[in-house]
Amino acid sequence: MANGPPMEVRIWGDFACFTRPEMKVERVSYDVMTPSAARGVLEAIFWKPEFKWRIHEISVLRPIRHYSILRNEVNTKASERSARAWARADGRFFADEDRTQRHTLALRDVAYVVRADVILQPHCVDHPEKYRDQFRRRVTKGQCHHTPYLGCREFAAAFGEVDPAESAADLTDDLGLMLFDVDYEDGDSGRGSPRFFQARLNRGVLAIPGELYEKGGR
Repeated sequence: MANGPPMEVRIWGDFACFTRPEMKVERVSYDVMTPSAARGVLEAIFWKPEFKWRIHEISVLRPIRHYSILRNEVNTKASERSARAWARADGRFFADEDRTQRHTLALRDVAYVVRADVILQPHCVDHPEKYRDQFRRRVTKGQCHHTPYLGCREFAAAFGEVDPAESAADLTDDLGLMLFDVDYEDGDSGRGSPRFFQARLNRGVLAIPGELYEKGGR
C-alpha cells in the first residue's frame, strides 16, 4: 500500500537504450523507459532495505528520437571460466582476435518524469515520511549512491526536481508488449523469468498497472 502521494523526479540524458530482450545480438531500444529501468534510477539515487519502489507512471517530456550506433565489441563474456582458459593457454587475451561489430538502435535527447510510490517492508517500524524526505533532499542536492544510467551503463542519467511548467509530450500510441520486470529464482542461480505487459502511451504518459506488482510482489 502506498504511503502518501507518489514521489516525483525528473530524469534526462543525451542517450538511452532500454533494450528489448527479444533482440539476441543487436540492441534495439523500447521507445519509452521501462518500469525496471525507472526503478533502477530511483534505487541509484536512494535505496534502503526498509522500503521498495513501485513505479506509478512515466511521463515522456520530449519527442521520441532514435539514434543508430555501430561500434566494435568483443564476443567473449568476462567470466571465471574464460579467465581460467586464458591462464591455461598463454595467459593473454587479444581483443582484436575476438572483435565484432554490433549495431545499437538507441534513443537520443530523452527526458522523463518518474512518479513512484514508497512501499514499506513488513519489518520496517519507521514512518514512511522519513524515507520520502530523504529522497527529496537527495534529489534537490543531486546526491546518489552511484551514477544512474538510462538502460546501459555508458548512458549516464542526470536527475533533478520536477519543473511544474513542463508537461508531457502530446504522444499517444500502443507500444505493444513491454518488459515489466524479471522474477529471479531463489538462490544464486541468477536465472529468472521475464514478465511483460501491454504498454500504452496516453498523451505522453505510460501508466503502470498496479496489479502487476500484486502478482509479482515487487
